Amino acid sequence: MSDQALSEEYKITQLLEKDELAEFISNGGSLSRMSVNFEERKSQIELLKNITEAFNKNQITAFEAGTGVGKSFAYLLPSMIWAVTNNEKVVISTGTINLQQQLSEKDVPLAEKIIGRNVKAVLLKGRQNYICLRRLQDVAAERDLFNTELESLDKILTWSKKTKTGSRSELTYDFTENLWSRINSESDACMGMRCPFREKCFVMRVREEAETANIMIVNHHLLFADIEARMLGAGYEDTAVLPAYKRIVFDEAHGIESAATSFFSESVNRFKILKHMNLLYRQRKSSIAGYIFTLQALSETQDRTENISAAVNEVKNNILNLEIASLDLLHDDFTMKLDRMTQPRFQPIISLLMTLGNSLMAFCGIVREIMEGIDEEYQKEGAYWETKSILRHLEGAANACKNFSIWEEKPETVYWIQKQKLSVQSDQDNPYYVVFTQTPLDISKMMNSGVYEPMSSVINTSATLQIQNTFDFFLKRTGINYAEPERIKTAVFNSPFPYDKNVLLAIPDDIPFPQNLEFQGAVNRAVLKLIKAAGGRTLVLFTSYESMKATFLAIKSDIYDMGIELLKQGDDDRFRLLDRFKMDDSSVLFATDSFWQGIDVPGNSLSQVIIVKLPFTVPNDPVFAARCELIEKRGGSSFYELSIPESIIKFRQGFGRLVRRSTDKGAVVVLDKRLCTKPYGRKFIESLPETKRMYTHIDEIVAEVSSLLKSDVQ
Repeated sequence: MSDQALSEEYKITQLLEKDELAEFISNGGSLSRMSVNFEERKSQIELLKNITEAFNKNQITAFEAGTGVGKSFAYLLPSMIWAVTNNEKVVISTGTINLQQQLSEKDVPLAEKIIGRNVKAVLLKGRQNYICLRRLQDVAAERDLFNTELESLDKILTWSKKTKTGSRSELTYDFTENLWSRINSESDACMGMRCPFREKCFVMRVREEAETANIMIVNHHLLFADIEARMLGAGYEDTAVLPAYKRIVFDEAHGIESAATSFFSESVNRFKILKHMNLLYRQRKSSIAGYIFTLQALSETQDRTENISAAVNEVKNNILNLEIASLDLLHDDFTMKLDRMTQPRFQPIISLLMTLGNSLMAFCGIVREIMEGIDEEYQKEGAYWETKSILRHLEGAANACKNFSIWEEKPETVYWIQKQKLSVQSDQDNPYYVVFTQTPLDISKMMNSGVYEPMSSVINTSATLQIQNTFDFFLKRTGINYAEPERIKTAVFNSPFPYDKNVLLAIPDDIPFPQNLEFQGAVNRAVLKLIKAAGGRTLVLFTSYESMKATFLAIKSDIYDMGIELLKQGDDDRFRLLDRFKMDDSSVLFATDSFWQGIDVPGNSLSQVIIVKLPFTVPNDPVFAARCELIEKRGGSSFYELSIPESIIKFRQGFGRLVRRSTDKGAVVVLDKRLCTKPYGRKFIESLPETKRMYTHIDEIVAEVSSLLKSDVQ
């Protein structure tokens, strides 16, 4: 189909000339004139052309762009020019706050200069990230309920009078989630046009900005909230959570399935339930308080506070019985999924969940009776709107409880329970609580019907989308393969960085296999030797907290004696840990899951990455296990169709932490020799860039690392 025919079919105002856009980032273009150290990147130019073509031809893409390609400008320039030229909004969705802020604060302003046009870009967050001035005022009027948080509350009150955005990210001091949940913006608690603070509302202000924006920068979670609202009836032509749009760019697209799975999961636990119930009715010693008493005073219905008290006690007793039975069922395990094997043991839990759900609905029913007796004149009271929000949460929890009883009717959902440790162990005899969760096993059909079908074009890009030179896994898991074949386009844009010269990939052959009891001791000794060889400057990636802790305890005194600071995930806030690691050129960071991706430490602070084990998901993870069973039932191999591909993506992310700019050099040492001894190891290695490679004794690797990094140490 010609470009002209496409233009008429999709009523496009103006298609983009990809060669003209490419000139912006080519030799002699505006970017080259603005940057003293400009170097033309062929892969970036090709990526930009392909994205431009995807806009023109309404394509769905999977574009893998290696580190250093410069994918942000490659998608920003076409997105911005398309949006302005055709008066269409383009959504750019990312997986991390850091990338959102980088795009909003640095990349978009520079892109405007490159193209010589003003483009309105708005960074949007979920409304829970903004302060609600009405709720803040209500909480300030009940200061006696926040005795332990008065200092934080006073600081937030002062800040609220100065802030221009009302965004939580501006707050630099600590405060509890409990306090923030009482003062942040919530859709059900929003009074809309009735609110006395509507002229100053930060959420309304940012929404008004979004209505006239060309580019909307969001995270995956907020985008899925909008997609869900549209799928449930809001449609695609009007504002839902976000203003209407027809084009999406997913950056960090390797995380789409995880983000969608997380968003569409539902969880309930005693803290979630009791937090909301306590807002309505709470009793402390001889005093009772809560919104219910305000509502009852406004209502024309008979006094139901005694019924409320009895209903609250029944819910609390049901929660207690459920937790006792669940902890007894779990015993020494931390997770258990509901399936045919566990159903007999789960049956008492299912019954108790039904009982809890019914008691919650009964409680909500009494509250609604009281609310129905309130005249419209008094429905503007804050207590009325707060209660609407509370009831939504409690009724949602009740439905989540009841859903466990119909688990067999939903084969593509896994129902599971998890034992979690209390952050403050006030009860030494029972330091755990239980979370009850339902999780979708396959988001591909939802992605197709909710995203790919209604959108004109969807750009998926990341540094890690392929498995052994094929996109099949990504296309299948994210639902792209349901789209019309002619709309789908895949391509690879290789990193311009000299991995073959600057990076050593080493695997020791004299360390036992991970299942061997001597593996942990060998890891401890190898990590110590490698840190000494690199003079610190090392990120050590583990697959379990227990292994990380064991190595940390085994070598910390030796590391400290060397004058090297040893940092460990969990000992400080994630962002503070990263800042300390970046600032200290000799420090070492031990980390697990979340540090395998999304961290950027260029330069001398990171010259060695140690990957302790191949990052296979543990077999007893309920969601992973259920997905494996689903694949096996369909006649597939869960190991080759899910376990290996997921592990390779994460492995590639971990490998990618080392080289963040063209001058970076160093070593990636993998202490898991399955990489070289198992047939599937080849799939991992072939998914990496070409590097120098060693498969030999650990001492020879240590010597090579020392030699490679010697000049940097000096």
